[in-house]
Amino acid sequence: MAETAIKEKRYADVIVEISHEKVDRAFQYIIPEALAGKVVPGVRVHVPFGTGNKDMTGYVVDLSEKSDYPPEKMKEIRCIDEKGTTLESDLIQTAYWMKSHYGSTMITALKTVLPVKQKLKQPERKKIIRCCGREEIERQIAECARKHQTAKVRVLNALLEEEILPYSLLREKLNVAAPTLSSLEKQGIIAIEKENYYRNPVRRIQAREAARELSGEQRFIIEDIMGEYRAGRPGTSLIHGITGSGKTEVYLGIIEQMTAMGKQAIMLIPEIALTYQTLLRFYKRFGDRVSVINSTLSMGEKYDQTERARRGELDVMIGPRSALFTPFPNLGVIIIDEEHENSYKSETMPKYHARETAIQIASLKGASVVLGSATPSLEAAYRAEKGEYRRYRLQKRLTGGMLPQVYTVDLREELKEGNRSIFSRKLKELMKQRLEAGEQSMLFLNRRGYAGFISCRACGHVMKCPHCDVSLSEHRNGMLVCHYCGHAEIRPELCPSCGSKYLLGFRAGTEQIEEAVHKELPGARVLRMDADSTRSKESYEKILSAFADGKADILVGTQMIVKGHDFPNVTLVGILAADLSLNQNDYRAGERTFQLLTQAAGRAGRGALPGEVVIQTYQPEHYSIVHAANQDYESFYQEEMIYRELLQYPPAAHMLAILVTSGEEERGSGVLEIFARMIKERFGDDGMLYLIGPAPAAVSKINDLYRHTLYLKHPDYERLVQIKDMLEAYNKEQDYKNLNVQFDFNPMNTY
Repeated sequence: MAETAIKEKRYADVIVEISHEKVDRAFQYIIPEALAGKVVPGVRVHVPFGTGNKDMTGYVVDLSEKSDYPPEKMKEIRCIDEKGTTLESDLIQTAYWMKSHYGSTMITALKTVLPVKQKLKQPERKKIIRCCGREEIERQIAECARKHQTAKVRVLNALLEEEILPYSLLREKLNVAAPTLSSLEKQGIIAIEKENYYRNPVRRIQAREAARELSGEQRFIIEDIMGEYRAGRPGTSLIHGITGSGKTEVYLGIIEQMTAMGKQAIMLIPEIALTYQTLLRFYKRFGDRVSVINSTLSMGEKYDQTERARRGELDVMIGPRSALFTPFPNLGVIIIDEEHENSYKSETMPKYHARETAIQIASLKGASVVLGSATPSLEAAYRAEKGEYRRYRLQKRLTGGMLPQVYTVDLREELKEGNRSIFSRKLKELMKQRLEAGEQSMLFLNRRGYAGFISCRACGHVMKCPHCDVSLSEHRNGMLVCHYCGHAEIRPELCPSCGSKYLLGFRAGTEQIEEAVHKELPGARVLRMDADSTRSKESYEKILSAFADGKADILVGTQMIVKGHDFPNVTLVGILAADLSLNQNDYRAGERTFQLLTQAAGRAGRGALPGEVVIQTYQPEHYSIVHAANQDYESFYQEEMIYRELLQYPPAAHMLAILVTSGEEERGSGVLEIFARMIKERFGDDGMLYLIGPAPAAVSKINDLYRHTLYLKHPDYERLVQIKDMLEAYNKEQDYKNLNVQFDFNPMNTY
């Protein structure tokens, strides 16, 4: 009987010290019957710990029906801590939700949400304080001068002017050594005081700026969202605003009202490239109560910003999706700007989406979620249509200007008429006009590097990466580079397959565009912005500020130049190869193309001057390009949703992608065959479940690992979670070596 009772008990994994560094070590405890149903992930509990059974507080991070140790040797949880939930509790609950909904281990999920503790010594700021009167200082100056102690004389003279001086000023500007200051301290002439301080990544201190005059549309949205929040109905809102309609000013207005109520705000942006302008705008409004987290910060800077948020010293945190886990004690709103962006979906386990995770965090905190975009994702628009989100529209440009004039150029016709240039005749003509008028242009190409690929015109051989199933890209330094694993090799003179000298590249990279501009317009000042030119910590800021200050006439770049930036003097945008994103083997290709073209077109004419856009394409009749040229989101949405519903793609249904990577090609495909068989045996009578595959992935090998995929589609997300749970349990029992299984719900990219 006793043995049966032991088997029926559930078990809890408890971490005694919850931190990023400690989550690898959880201790399993028995949940006593009195606490059944009350012990859940995130709860703080008291447990007996160690040989002396010392009472310790810890956090429950996972639950299990099975014990990892003999139950008779395990200890019981003593009680639940009466202090209730903490910031850590909320983070653990979020991690558990992510683990359940996206598939990963609990440890991996915890490491995603918990900040890394600072391992370096906390930085100190020192100051020198004068400890005696002017007469004594003057006497000491005379004494030190007599002994030729010139460094001490410099310090004492400085202290005659100011009673308190920064330590760094004396050390660096007056070239005073530390022993000199220590000697003066021992004499009682000065005192050296230390204080810890937090590194602030915000370097540009600007004058505070008052709110701008709002339009009627903007005021209505702010008041309606805040009214719902105050009424206890926070919910999720979608702001669908055309480019230049003032979405950021709405965000600022919402945050201003939230902070006035003592609440904090998280402001997510899609890429580091947007931090520069966004941060300055927020900093002007909120001063040093706003900060930023992104990958360019040092570990120390990141840690400091997390601690400032935890201590209530910040009101606003800005950053990409990782900023979502800022431990604010009183969160009021999470705003996701450009919510349609791919970068809001994690590409590493757990493969969470910031939009869904933000809604989950907000539900724990009683906070609002605000989504904003000129081209909302189909998922957001679909849920707004179904009434799950509140939908607001901003349909006027704040400048009062019209949307730009768009010209669609058929490149097939250009070639027929003898134009072999990268630039159409229309684009060349408009670029020259802008130069003469002193206005700026932006040229957009969704591809980095100097060339697409190198192939032999004699035998057709394509230069490929030896470790990945992709072609190598040529860069201007003569190197061929793999953009997946980083492999690089020198461009050969002859074809390695047939020995031919006709090795040529398909040249359509940003570097080559830059060269072509110099050739066509020799006097033009050109800046290039892509993943290669923005590797250093300050490079985004330098390029964007130089262009904003009018130090260049033309900005050439990849998609990072077309999202969110506001340059009033830009009156021309050239989209050089609109088809590149259309030709991807991905069900989202049409949506991505529409979004990119609409965003790119929106950079033109944002100031008082009218704008023009040239879209160069080989498929001018494609609905994505037609609707983007007309800036017609509704028509695009209706046409794209017909396609999604017919083929049961998100958001009409949900998808689960299972990716298996293995060093042996047959082993990965074999495991997926087993998975497919298990799914059919357990859920085969579900007429709404569709299986696609198993099959080799689109890129079937990366870094010498073979990749195979299996796709599942079903209208009910929870049914796919059940399948994931079943396969995870099987996977754990098998304990496969040298084989990796990943789950991805509603993937942003097909594998």
